Amino acid sequence: MSLDRLKQHFPWVTLVVLVLIVGAMDPNFLRPQNLVELAGDIAPLFIMALGMTLAIYIGGIDLSAQSVANMTTVLATITLPLFGVFSALVVIAVGFLFGAVSGLVTTRLKVPSFIATLAVGGIALSVGQFASGQRALYMDAGQRDRAFGWMLGSTAGIPHELVLSLVLLAFAWFIQNRMKAGRILKAVGAGELAAVASGLRVDRYKILAFALSGMFAAIAGLLFSVKLSGGSPTLAEGFLLPAIVAVLVGGTPLTGGVGGVLNTLIGAMIVAVVRASMLYLDIPATSQQIFFGIVLIVAIALTIDRSKMRIVK
Repeated sequence: MSLDRLKQHFPWVTLVVLVLIVGAMDPNFLRPQNLVELAGDIAPLFIMALGMTLAIYIGGIDLSAQSVANMTTVLATITLPLFGVFSALVVIAVGFLFGAVSGLVTTRLKVPSFIATLAVGGIALSVGQFASGQRALYMDAGQRDRAFGWMLGSTAGIPHELVLSLVLLAFAWFIQNRMKAGRILKAVGAGELAAVASGLRVDRYKILAFALSGMFAAIAGLLFSVKLSGGSPTLAEGFLLPAIVAVLVGGTPLTGGVGGVLNTLIGAMIVAVVRASMLYLDIPATSQQIFFGIVLIVAIALTIDRSKMRIVK
C-alpha cells in the first residue's frame, strides 16, 4: 500500500490511538457518557472548524473566524432583548456578510485569503469592541432561556449542542457532496486554473465558501454566548488555532481539493482528546497553544500538496 493511500487512514488511526492512551491513563475516560459529553464540549470549536473546512477546501484560509465569533457573542447579547429568538438570524446574517466581504476582497481585489480574512477579522474585532464598549456583557437568564433554552441541556443523555453540531455537519456534507456548489468547490481546490478554463464561475463559489465560513463562525459565536450567558470581544479567544488544527489533522490539506467536513469531525475529536489529556496532565492553557502551534506546523508539512506549491515564500 502506497504512502498516499496510508495517509487517508492516519486521522482515524490517530484518534483511536489517542483515545486508548488517555483511556489507559484514566479508565473513566472511556465511559460512553464521558465521551458524549466530551463531544458536546467541543461543539463550538467544531462548528467553527466546519466553516473553516470550506475555506481550506478551495485552497484558501479564513483567519477571521475567531473574530467573527467574538463579535457575534456581543451582537447576540445586544440584540436578544430586541428580537428574541430572531436575534439568531440577525447575527448569522452578519457572519455570512463578513465572510462574503472576505470572499469579495479575495476574488475582486486579488488579495490573498490570509490577508483578506485577517483584515476582515480586524474589522469584526473593532465592531465587537465598539458595540460592547470593550467590556463583558451579560444576557438576561430568562430571555436567554425563552429564546435559546433548546440549545442547552440534553435529551436521553445527548447534549443538545452536540445534536446542533451534527445537524450542521449534515448540512455542510450535503453542500459538499450532493450539490453542484460542492463539486465546484472541490474542482477549485484541486486546480483553480483548470476550473476557470472549463468555464466554471469560480469567483462566485469562492465567495460562497468564505460566506459560509463566516456563517458557521457566527453560529459558533452564538452557541458560545448562550452557553456562557453573555458576550465579549474576547470570549472565543484561543479557538482559531485549534480549529485550523482540527481541519488539517482531519485530512483536509492547506492546498485544498481533498478531505472535507467528515474529516474535520475526526480532526475535532482528535483536538478534544488531546485537550482532555492535557487537563489530566495539568498542562496550563499557554502550553496548550504551544502544542497546537507545533501540531499545526507538522500537519501542514505532512499534508500539503507540494506539486501545487513549487516555490514557498
